[in-house]
Amino acid sequence: MKSTNPITGEVVWEGSEASASDVTAAVARARNAFHSFSLTPLSERIAMMERWAEAVTARKEEIARAISDAIGKPMWEARTEAGAMAAKVGHSIRAQAERAGDRADAATSLHHRPHGVMAVFGPFNFPGHLPNGHIVPALLAGNTIVFKPSELAPGVGAIFAKLAQAAGLPDGVLNIVQGGRETGAALLDADINGLLFTGSAATGTYFHKHFAGRPNVILALEMGGNNPLIIHDADDVDAAADIAFVSAYISAGQRCSCARRLILPSGAFGDAVLERIQQRIAAVAIGAPDEDVFMGSVVSERAAEQAVAFEAELARLGGRSLVELQRDGAFLRPGLMDVTGVEVPDEEIFAPFLQVHRVSEDEGGIDAQIALANATQFGLAAGLVSDDVALWDYTRPRLRAGIVNWNKPTTGAASSMPFGGPGLSGNFRPGAYYAADYCAWPQASQIADAPVSPVLPNF
Repeated sequence: MKSTNPITGEVVWEGSEASASDVTAAVARARNAFHSFSLTPLSERIAMMERWAEAVTARKEEIARAISDAIGKPMWEARTEAGAMAAKVGHSIRAQAERAGDRADAATSLHHRPHGVMAVFGPFNFPGHLPNGHIVPALLAGNTIVFKPSELAPGVGAIFAKLAQAAGLPDGVLNIVQGGRETGAALLDADINGLLFTGSAATGTYFHKHFAGRPNVILALEMGGNNPLIIHDADDVDAAADIAFVSAYISAGQRCSCARRLILPSGAFGDAVLERIQQRIAAVAIGAPDEDVFMGSVVSERAAEQAVAFEAELARLGGRSLVELQRDGAFLRPGLMDVTGVEVPDEEIFAPFLQVHRVSEDEGGIDAQIALANATQFGLAAGLVSDDVALWDYTRPRLRAGIVNWNKPTTGAASSMPFGGPGLSGNFRPGAYYAADYCAWPQASQIADAPVSPVLPNF
């Protein structure tokens, strides 16, 4: 198994792909470690995770370089991702205490118990931060883990073994199985108690069907979005354009919270916003990760080819290109297309490509914009750009999305808040601060310090 840099083609990691028997053995190790680890005092598990954060910080440059080498992400952004991994520990400790802590009084007690062996499937776009966001709260809760990193970024996943050793995790608590589809299939069929997944809707939906009729397996699925950004009059046209630009094109469009659809009013204001976005596309710095750039490459040349093919399909359906995607190997200069009145596929395109819908006041104004925003099977992120607080108060409860931002990019998300959404964006088990909810189950007790005869009705 080899991983190559999408820009240079250089092999940046190679190793053995886990076979079905390897996966079975990894799950058995996790099962054997579970009993003692689940009974380890919470204070000790917290100490392990604090050492985990220290290990991430000590390896920040190594982690960032592995991320950048695997997927072409600029080093400034890869370093930010590594920093978020370390910060996740503190957020997870606070979340566990708030959402899954123990409490007791004279008559009742509440405790939270770990599920058992949790399978974690990592995505490629944030190959450190996103699986880390499952692994840390799951370990705090007392679960053991079998982690399959994305086959597109296995080198990042391999670093987790170093983190486990530095944190002092007991043998078998965190197990890493590298591989692609066959390795993943073996893990699905193994003796696991939960599946924690971040990735595409197609894969997540398949996992959901696979576990139909198995309510004893906890599923937490985060599956992306076809996210809308509404702009409805703002005094600062440049700021509105900047928000749209960052929402659509940061990380080369490879964030599940990126805006895919820009919903603009018809007329001079909307024209001005589009003009500013086009100016920013023309000027954006794109290049090698170590350079002073805003964007690197997409994850592979194949991904770049798929994005260009998607653009061509929308053009065939009637879309009008404002700025065409420009491809150079795995690099893509952003694309912008007006698809007003065109029936386009309700798909998440993981690339720097933004579709524009124009809406006139005669067509319904903000209500028509909201209706367009909600015209998707997904529901992860949405945003409104407007100076009018009353319009924000009107719009927010009408948008069907788990993350709804006002005058900020759709990609902005706080670690102190939940992350997830309805529809094909997940199965109502949001992550981030709410990951504590799916990593443990509640055990409620009524208690007395001596046996008490129950009060029975007279017969």
